Order: sequence, then C-alpha cells, then structure tokens
Amino acid sequence: MTTSPDIDLGALSIRAVRDGLASGAFTAEALTEACLAQVRALNGKYNAIIFENEAALDTAREIDRKRAAGEALGPLAGVPVVVKDPMDMAGFPSTAGWRLLYSGTGGVDLMPERDSPVVARMRAADAVILGKTNVPILSWTGTHANDSWAGPTINPAIEDRAPGGSSAGTAAAVATHMAVVGLAEETGGSIQNPASAQGLVGIKPTIGLVPNAGVVPLSGNRDVVGPIARRVEDAALCLDVLAGFTTEDPKTLASVDKIPEGGYAAGLSTDALKGKRLGLYGPGWRKDALSPEAAALYARAKSELEALGAVLVEDPFAGTDFATLRQITPGTPFFDGRGLESIPYDMTLYLRRLGPDAALKTWEDFVAATAAEDPLAPGAILGYLKELPDFLEAEKSPATPPALPEFTALKRKYLRLIEEVFARHRLDALVYPQMLQELPGLHSGDAILETTVGELNIAGIPGVTMPAGYYASGAPFELIFLGRQWSEPELLACAYAYEQGTQHRKPAV
Repeated sequence: MTTSPDIDLGALSIRAVRDGLASGAFTAEALTEACLAQVRALNGKYNAIIFENEAALDTAREIDRKRAAGEALGPLAGVPVVVKDPMDMAGFPSTAGWRLLYSGTGGVDLMPERDSPVVARMRAADAVILGKTNVPILSWTGTHANDSWAGPTINPAIEDRAPGGSSAGTAAAVATHMAVVGLAEETGGSIQNPASAQGLVGIKPTIGLVPNAGVVPLSGNRDVVGPIARRVEDAALCLDVLAGFTTEDPKTLASVDKIPEGGYAAGLSTDALKGKRLGLYGPGWRKDALSPEAAALYARAKSELEALGAVLVEDPFAGTDFATLRQITPGTPFFDGRGLESIPYDMTLYLRRLGPDAALKTWEDFVAATAAEDPLAPGAILGYLKELPDFLEAEKSPATPPALPEFTALKRKYLRLIEEVFARHRLDALVYPQMLQELPGLHSGDAILETTVGELNIAGIPGVTMPAGYYASGAPFELIFLGRQWSEPELLACAYAYEQGTQHRKPAV
C-alpha cells in the first residue's frame, strides 16, 4: 500500500532514504508524514504500534534543517524506525505489555528518566522514531502478543497465524511498511520468531555486542537487542548503529575488537556463499524432525545454496552429545529457560536505572505491584522459574549478583562443542530451517516450534533469519544462519548472497 504518489513505502530501504533525501526527491518531513499516514491506515488492523511519538515530525523537520544548513547528519538520518515497548525511551512508559505496568489500564508507570543506550544510539544516528511496539506480558512468549494490555498483534504475512513473539509489534510495523527497520529483543526466540513468522530479516547478535541496559529484563545473561528489517543490508546498517561498548553495560567491552572495520554492511557480497562450508540441520543438533513440507522447502533451499557456491555438510553435530544438552523447562511449551534465574537481580538493576522518581525501585516493589497477577505463581507465565536450579537462591537476595553455576557450566559445554564441531568440519556457518513446521493459528494456544531457541540463546551465539519461500498456505518459510560468537559479518554476508540470489520475499501488504 502506497500512501503518497511520490514515496513508495514498500520499496524503501535505508539506502533509498539516503538517496532520496540527498537528491531532494523527498524531505524527511514528507517521508515521516507518509509513514504516519501508513500507521493511521493500517495500525488499527495489525496493532503494531501502541504508543505514537508525537515528536517524530519535529525530529524530521530538524533533520531537514540540518541538511539545508550543511550540518553533519547521522547514518540513519530520516529513516523511520520503531522501538520495542520494553526499551526505555524518555517520555514513554515501558509497560512490557502488562496492564499492571501501565497507568492507562490501572497499573503503575515505569517512566525512565533517560533513554536506554540502544534508543539513544538511534537518536544520535538521526533516525526518526515513530513509536513503541506491542509485546506480550513481560515478553514471555516467542509466539504471539495475545495477552498484551493493548490486544493482539496480527501477522500481516498471514493474518490467521501467530505473528511470532515477543517482538510481534516491531515485526508487524516493518512488514506493513510503517517503518523501514525496528528494534527487537531476544531472550528465547523473540527476534528470530517474529522475523520468520512475518517474512522478514532478523539479527540476533552475540551476547555482548549490543547493550541491553534500560530494557525490561527477562535475563541479563540471555537478553540481546537486534534489528528486524525487510532486507539484509538494512538490518546490517542498523546493527552498525546499535553495536559497541558502553559503560552502562560492561559485558559490551568484549565487543571492542570484534566489530568489523567499515561496519557490518561493508562486507556484503553476492558472491559470499562461494566455497563456504555450511552445516545442515539434523538429529546431532536436535532430535526434532521437520514436517514433510518444511523438509521439502529446506531441500529446495539447500539446492539454491549449492547453486550459489556453498558446500553443504550433513549433520555436523552427529556423534556428539550436543542434542542431549537441551531441556524443556517444566511448565513451558518447547522452551529451555535456563539462564533466567537471575531475573530478581536483573530487575533490581533495571528499576534502579529508571531514576529516583521511579514508581517502583526494588524487586520487592515489583512483586507487590504485580501481586494481583503474580507472574511467579504456579502455572503463571513465569511460574516455571521456580523449577530452575539457581532461581530460589537468586530470589533470596535480589540485590546480590547470583552465581548461576549450573547455567555457566551449561554455556561452557555448548560453546566448546560448537568450537569443536566447527573446527572438525572446517565450517563457516550453520544453515537451518528456522521452524520445524509452519506457523500455528493466531489463537490456537500452540507454540512456534523453532529449531534453535535455547541452544542459540544459552550459548550466546549469533543468528540471522531470512526469507526462503512460503508454505502452500502462504505462511513464510525462513532459514537461519548460525555461527560462532562474533561471526555476524560472515553470517550477514551469507544471508545477503542468498537473498540476492533467490529474491524469495513477497511484500505482506
């Protein structure tokens, strides 16, 4: 759907925005107005954006003024973007999709005194932030946003199916051309699932590449912010802005020598798959079998990868005990929750960062404010945490950093096995179907059955999801490229070469 005869929102990319502004084909203000018109036209149906940023047009006008005056502009100048609700953005509550954390539905507001680092980086890049996007309560599910106080997000790619979660709203805003890119966040599938469900590109970065301070936490050990976009290059250009060290998140210090010179987009090439050795999905990684249709689509993708020059390695994890490491946490659908035991401490740090005027200041405040719908009660959304080995100890003293010995031992096992397998088979990356089968129904209650959540998140390795076709129903089929820590440049290059060589994605609207 095009809202202006002069701006085709469906064809927009970051490069096209740069070129259009530079040539005078349109202004940042006109582009923002077109995107806001798209929001007005489609958001009532898809429920992607829950808070609109009234300052968006002012930001756009300031970008136009700077351009006219010859002043320096950031790398995302004029690019319309959206931000996932749990990411702190000054002037807006971070509700985490929960009515008890939003005054408009009778709860308390978590109002940050300053932006999270990732939002601050988008502002510094001169992006135009259109608003904040919908999520399920506490970002707890990787399948949908049905329980959000704002109501469910609808999947623009196939409306009767789950949109993927928890970054459902960010993906829907990008898929419907309201924004060019959006900020998402993953603890257990929350970037890769919505990107795959809606036929988009998602980057789940290495833990420590992008700061997650100022984001309502599920796990400081697994949470990671990344972009969702319609094109690999756009996702890479957004990652250029997000990545890097900040003292607000000390673990990002590990990234200082891992970011490529010239940025992530600089290494993209249509020839990048030539000679690359790619490991394939099999029972050595996980025993779960693909559905017949998923297997057929994967077979086609393998043929395409070979035609583009890749060398495919069958089930490189065969003969290892890798598949035995994954455990489904009792009380969760298809999810390994280990690493989330630190949430009392992580929430303590998050609330402290909100500032001295915050409505909630401690874990005990948070528990009291949400007691009406206790998320930790048996059978509640986070009730499974009490089944995790280190949680009860962490809960005893929320202000004390928990040791998490079992989680760290598990992470070490995953990382060592991945390194051993990559070395033995001389692998450059892995390439799997992102889901075992097509999407469940929107309100079916069934979970998305992915192939990498848990392993990817506990190990902290990166993944890039991208379109690879469609099921007969019209539901998207996607691949995920996985690699060792800090291998984002290689994964993005492979994804770009596949994208350019196949051109599978179809516009959702």
